[in-house]
Amino acid sequence: MAEPGGTVTGDPRRSGTGATPEDFVLGVDSGGSGLRIAVARAADPQAQPLATYTSREPVRTGPAGIDADHMLGQLLPAGEELGRRVGADRFAAVCIGASGMGTLGDDLRARLPAALTAALGARRLALAADAVTAYTGALGQRPGVVVAAGTGMVALGTDLTSEGGWRRADGWGHLLGDCGSGAWIGRAGLEAAMRAYDGRPGGSRALLARAEAVFGPVAGLPGALYPRPDRPAVLASFAPEVANCATGDATTAPDTVAAGILAGAARHIADAAAAACPPGPGTSVACTGGLFAVGDPLLSPLRTALAERLPGARRTTAAGTPLDGALTIAAALAANRLMLPADPKLLQITRSAAG
Repeated sequence: MAEPGGTVTGDPRRSGTGATPEDFVLGVDSGGSGLRIAVARAADPQAQPLATYTSREPVRTGPAGIDADHMLGQLLPAGEELGRRVGADRFAAVCIGASGMGTLGDDLRARLPAALTAALGARRLALAADAVTAYTGALGQRPGVVVAAGTGMVALGTDLTSEGGWRRADGWGHLLGDCGSGAWIGRAGLEAAMRAYDGRPGGSRALLARAEAVFGPVAGLPGALYPRPDRPAVLASFAPEVANCATGDATTAPDTVAAGILAGAARHIADAAAAACPPGPGTSVACTGGLFAVGDPLLSPLRTALAERLPGARRTTAAGTPLDGALTIAAALAANRLMLPADPKLLQITRSAAG
């Protein structure tokens, strides 16, 4: 059985008849909101999930980086349960996309290949940064650049050549970067609220009212916010409030300070996209992630900023999610058709002797 606290969904009948265990691949998306795992047919060019597992418990990070034991404690029971659902006792390939893989993934890279081969029979394994699975979910195996924005923000691009490799911009966390992210917008909105509270220039009474409605008296906000380990997520939770203030409603006029924050975020996102974009005309550009659900208050200035920074690029709607990207990579790896460039930090490929 999968670990308590997680949910398995999917109809095992979708696996079809006459399938062999080698016909299936496993994709994993590990992020700040938890772990998502899915199984798909290796031969399916769309890598549509047959069954999925969702856990609301994020994988811990410790002194050695992302905790491999904690990930395996969730991943292996869930993978085995998904395999039973589709009639597979092993998988042709597995792709794990994890937030922090590039900088905090040494324990995963050292421990996961042997563990997944032993437990799930995975003969081929891809360990990917979540930016890579976000890229693949959005664009597939095409050259271009993808901006993945939620609590954090990173841009990743490639021309699919080994010489060009991957081009990354930002993704440095809420203290050093992630400019234009949900955490960045939320922090800027709360700063404007504090300015209004103090009577300093650049403040917003509308944002002050929303901050007090959400968090209580703002004089107590530093003491409540600074010690929290989930500070970036708390900051990002205020981003929709900034967007709401920017548009106003039937009783409240649009707030120019909030609108200016979102315009600034759009410029930061466009700057990162331009920095990560591979050279060449007609490059595809896609945006993916929960931040863009705030809608037109951000998307409208972002369209303008992207047109200015990348005038020859083609705006493309993201085709899928990071979990879709993990399944796509796993299916391509199983079929020897993976075109994405390998990278020791961003996309590591391992094969067992039999694979």
